[in-house]
Amino acid sequence: MSIDLHAHIIPPDFVASLQNGDYGIDIEIDDGKVLASVSGGQTIGVLRADLRDVEGRLAAMDRSGVNVQVLAGWIDLNGYVLGDAHGAAYSRLFNESLAGVAAAHPDRFLALANVPLQTPAAAAAELTYAVQELGMAGAQIATTVAGKELDDPALDPFWEAAESLRCILVLHPFNPLPQRGLKRYFLSNAIGRPAESTIAIGHMIFGGVFERFPSLVVCIVHGGGFLPYQIGRMDQAFHAKPELAATHLTRPPSEWEAHLYYDTVTHNPDVARFLVDQVGATHVVLGTDYPFEMGDAGPVDTVEAIPGLSDEQRRLILEGNVLRLLDDIQR
Repeated sequence: MSIDLHAHIIPPDFVASLQNGDYGIDIEIDDGKVLASVSGGQTIGVLRADLRDVEGRLAAMDRSGVNVQVLAGWIDLNGYVLGDAHGAAYSRLFNESLAGVAAAHPDRFLALANVPLQTPAAAAAELTYAVQELGMAGAQIATTVAGKELDDPALDPFWEAAESLRCILVLHPFNPLPQRGLKRYFLSNAIGRPAESTIAIGHMIFGGVFERFPSLVVCIVHGGGFLPYQIGRMDQAFHAKPELAATHLTRPPSEWEAHLYYDTVTHNPDVARFLVDQVGATHVVLGTDYPFEMGDAGPVDTVEAIPGLSDEQRRLILEGNVLRLLDDIQR
């Protein structure tokens, strides 16, 4: 079996409900395209048809050899800019819509919640509801929350709830490095997104989030950004500048690197081999980033192409690690 922990969806019922309700996000149909924007504010973007097509998704999974997808929203629709009331209602609407998709195909889909991280107590409550009442596996979270970094102490109620539930948190880049000129050459995705994830997980590690909540289960997409490949530099900062880098840490960052999980979306079998050697096969999981062009349309073949994997390592990456994490969730 193969389980894809990194896939995106926009539930069709969710879009219809946004059109007909007051959730702080507006939907407009323009020349056949479905456009989303913050009410009275900025445009979010086009809601791609393949994100909303469940039957097309199932066919693509069959072609790629993926048995189960763990579905998460399109990260641009996280809703973190919404106020307290809209934010909570918006996340609840998304989660119940997504739970409906998963329930209609229980042998093919699991789900990750959207949570209103801009209001941490509400995010903790929604995560608990999603896991314990809707049967979700955890949540997808963005790399920043309305301009705040993930080591902000205000987020501690959410981390506490996630740790107590032992659920899966998938960390996904959002709005990468907006102060830099990344629109040219597709650098926003080729470099910006993995860099954004690295900065976010750096704040979590150096900010002591994992020291305070050591049982958090966090998976970093796109092979972990640049973290596994520059962890030596982070350890050097910890040792060389403790007055700056070790103010919230009692152990070097590499000890937390091995605590995290990483997907296989590296686009290079030798890089994937390095990742397995660096963090261990017990901490690498299958990912596709479906349906985006920078994803992996042949994830099972990708794992098969990693040099020198044992049958047990291959099994762990394809299914075993996620199954173990799912079994650990406190429902």
